[in-house]
Amino acid sequence: MFRISPEPLDPVALARGLPDARAGACVIFEGWVRDHNEGQEVTRLEYEAFQALAVKEGDRILTEAVQRFPIKHAACVHRVGSLDLSDMAVWVGVSSAHRGEAFDACRFIIDEVKHRVPIWKKEHYRSGDSGWVNCERCAAEPRQTHGLGHDHVHGLGASLDRPGVHQPLKPLVLPGSE
Repeated sequence: MFRISPEPLDPVALARGLPDARAGACVIFEGWVRDHNEGQEVTRLEYEAFQALAVKEGDRILTEAVQRFPIKHAACVHRVGSLDLSDMAVWVGVSSAHRGEAFDACRFIIDEVKHRVPIWKKEHYRSGDSGWVNCERCAAEPRQTHGLGHDHVHGLGASLDRPGVHQPLKPLVLPGSE
């Protein structure tokens, strides 16, 4: 089950769908709003999603996880709207017979969600500036550290010669909406 939620996430309630008599392991990932990114002081985030496509792609990722890993259950919920520091932005839960496949499936799910699901993040900074950011390549390199000076480019409009510089996104034009 993949969901988009405008409401705060309740991890205890979400985890209730994971227990299974065949499962000996449960791995849960919670992604929280932190107070910094790429040298900027972050004060809050805003998430937007193309909900119908996000749910469809999120469900596809969960189906792939079940097919790829010997897991019993998998779920993921992502927030939209305005989030304050320390708010939970995303929750992923996996249950399986053994911990190894639960960890592997959980990492696969969050990496694929960050890479493939149409959810956009706008950071608001202490300086008063804000910017839409994306980190598709972060998901492709899950062990990549995110200190200053890392070597991949963030954002759909990020400049290759100025890593971390975020350009405004161009409007998405869908077929038939022109």
